[in-house]
Amino acid sequence: MRNTTLCHIERDGKYLMLHRTIKENDLNHDKWIGIGGKFEDKESPEECNFRETLEETGLTLNSYKYCGIVTFVSDKWETEYMHIFHSDDFSGEVKECDEGTLCWVEIPEIYNLPIWEGDKIFLRLIENKVPFFSLKLEYEGDILINAVLNGKRIEKL
Repeated sequence: MRNTTLCHIERDGKYLMLHRTIKENDLNHDKWIGIGGKFEDKESPEECNFRETLEETGLTLNSYKYCGIVTFVSDKWETEYMHIFHSDDFSGEVKECDEGTLCWVEIPEIYNLPIWEGDKIFLRLIENKVPFFSLKLEYEGDILINAVLNGKRIEKL
């Protein structure tokens, strides 16, 4: 099991998204995702979020909200706990990323990009400023087969 962070950095109604195109054996290959990555030894979710954002984007988070945790279960990949963050308070200039292309995307347009189906659920939770949430997403391949929000199955996927 691994721990990761995922931060949705917002500016002018857009999120900074990463189109993952560089790594070949990447569970997110060719998907658009927020900013983040794996915990290093002894890191807290907040420390990982801060470090990964700076490493991937060149941006320094001045403040952020810890929105929730997603348990990502897959028949192909190791189970992952994704700690979800949101920030609209940052400084610095976006730099090139060695994991793909960074792009500011209008929030409604993100839903039309190749993203994980479950990402649509937590993106809506962030947009609606839902208090801290726990979301379990189960996949077979790229197909979302089950979603459980705060202990209750989401019937309509």
